[in-house]
Amino acid sequence: MTGAAIEAQGLAMTYGRRGGARQALDGCSFRLPAGRVCALVGPNGAGKSTLLNLAAGLARPSAGSLTVLGSADPAAVRDRIAYVPQDKPLYPQLTVADTLWSGGELNPGRWDRATADRVAGKLPQGARVRTLSGGQRTRLALALALGKRPELMLLDEPMADLDPLARHELMGLLMAENAEYGTTIVMSSHILTELEGACDFLLFIDGGRARLGGEAEDIVGAHALLTGQAGRELAPHTVVESRTTGRQLTALVRKEGPVDETLWAVTEPSLEDLLLAHLRSPDAPPLLTPSASTGASGAGLGREAVGSA
Repeated sequence: MTGAAIEAQGLAMTYGRRGGARQALDGCSFRLPAGRVCALVGPNGAGKSTLLNLAAGLARPSAGSLTVLGSADPAAVRDRIAYVPQDKPLYPQLTVADTLWSGGELNPGRWDRATADRVAGKLPQGARVRTLSGGQRTRLALALALGKRPELMLLDEPMADLDPLARHELMGLLMAENAEYGTTIVMSSHILTELEGACDFLLFIDGGRARLGGEAEDIVGAHALLTGQAGRELAPHTVVESRTTGRQLTALVRKEGPVDETLWAVTEPSLEDLLLAHLRSPDAPPLLTPSASTGASGAGLGREAVGSA
């Protein structure tokens, strides 16, 4: 599939009424090209789960527009989407075998039982869902999602209750799904180190808006970690975060042209460093690469910012 898997324009979502209203999304605009593995990150309450719910067609926005797999009505393409929310809703009275059987009955023509069985692994087929551990329920929910052979997978904190070995194994399965079938995967997570090696696209949501969006490599490359003598001028670069220790200044900047390496020691930040700095600096201006921009989504990524250190 080519084009955009998800495109939002001025997307807003409000819960409650009047005095008790809460704005989960507020003018959120971005574009996610098809075939990417996207890390959806942001602080608690930023609107990540709301965005996934809207993309899955389980709610309608209060304002703005949302296009999913080419349709302005996500519910119309729901059979092409797999969504695993945080609470992993499964029928507690069914057995593992019954649950996998129901996946085939609910997805005729799309169901890949071999994939579902591979993801389910050694789950006890006769065990009822209510007796499974949190990690086992996660594995079963992902088996249903992958067995559906979706074009778009929406995963809300999918690995939170898995042990490191299972997390590594299932992440490998997701990467293989993307590589073999071109499946677009959107995965929210607070485990930043886990996302760095797996995701090639980044969408950072805070305050209900997209603050960073685009190819992870380009976004990291547009920033630099500068270390030098305190008091030196950081202009023309955009300062995301800075701190001074004695006579030494360390700053994460968004590069606006070449960095003077005679004045600064320059290193490339890790994705985790970059995201943590933006989490601590909510007033930093937005940055979206051309592939993530809708024309209404904030500052773009200038060519001079990429690889200009």
